[in-house]
Amino acid sequence: MASCVLQTNFTFTVSADEFIAAAEPLADAFAAVPGLVWKVWLLNPQTREAGGVYLFEDEDALAVFLNGPLIAGLSEHPAIVGVTVRQLPVWEAPSAVTNAPLPAFALA
Repeated sequence: MASCVLQTNFTFTVSADEFIAAAEPLADAFAAVPGLVWKVWLLNPQTREAGGVYLFEDEDALAVFLNGPLIAGLSEHPAIVGVTVRQLPVWEAPSAVTNAPLPAFALA
């Protein structure tokens, strides 16, 4: 199966410091997600926008994540609005040429 990318974006309604204090401790929970290869955290404190770009081993791992507690917590959090979630399979051949950080299983 091909690896998949998930992109999330949202706006937070609390101060940037409050958001950071609440979000940073969640890094370990994200790191423990089965099938998640990596996550890049996105943050613009001036516009109160945040999100992430995730690489999953395959569509099954991504589907489990999308139905799990971390995404539910994001969608249901009272200080987070305008959540968008997009998923796409990785286009592997040109990604390898441009040095995308894909693990060996994605390039096989």
